[in-house]
Amino acid sequence: MNAPAERVVLAPAAPRATPRAPRRSWWARTIDSVTIYLPLLLMALLAAGTYWLVKNTPVPDGPRVEAPPRHEPDYVMNGFSVQHFTPAGRPSTFLEGRELRHYPDTETLEIDDVRVRSTDELGRVTVATAERGLSNRDASEVRLVGNAHVVREAGGPAGAPGGTERLEFLGEFLHVYTEAQRVVSNRPVLLRRGSMEVRAASLNYDHAKQVLELKGQVQGTLPPRGQGAGNS
Repeated sequence: MNAPAERVVLAPAAPRATPRAPRRSWWARTIDSVTIYLPLLLMALLAAGTYWLVKNTPVPDGPRVEAPPRHEPDYVMNGFSVQHFTPAGRPSTFLEGRELRHYPDTETLEIDDVRVRSTDELGRVTVATAERGLSNRDASEVRLVGNAHVVREAGGPAGAPGGTERLEFLGEFLHVYTEAQRVVSNRPVLLRRGSMEVRAASLNYDHAKQVLELKGQVQGTLPPRGQGAGNS
């Protein structure tokens, strides 16, 4: 008789234990996180740099508008004198003073203790003085301010205002046109011709047109009868 066969029961194999990964340091984990977001950080930095460059890049200037020149002298002269001549070469106006200041914005000369000496075609001399003068470039127009005094020497055609006698103008303001031979003032003025004196609120004297116009309250002192005032 055969002996019964031995049963062998196989039990399932026990699962193998998975080895645990070694614990990483916080520095390594930080580097991994930064590495993941590095492209985004680079793009953000690039965008910020582009914005900064655009904002700070200088824009080409448009056409500049020049500021108007200030009323300031560009040069000063002390103890000066200037002689002007006619196109024919004849001396016409001599200008001098203690100090001269040139203003480029108005092309005028401001002169302290001014003295102007002009000569007409007949050789008759006119001398003007004042504490201060404002003249254009060729001294054909001079405004006298402060103790203004203009003297037109005797001579010239008979019958003209002041034609044969010495003629004087005095006032705080006199506007002298040396070439046009005019004296104008909108302020009180004293006129002397020979022994005659006339005061007026304003004056317009034009030697070329032989016109003497006095306005306002006019007061005069006439020479005694028989003495005469020359040609008038």
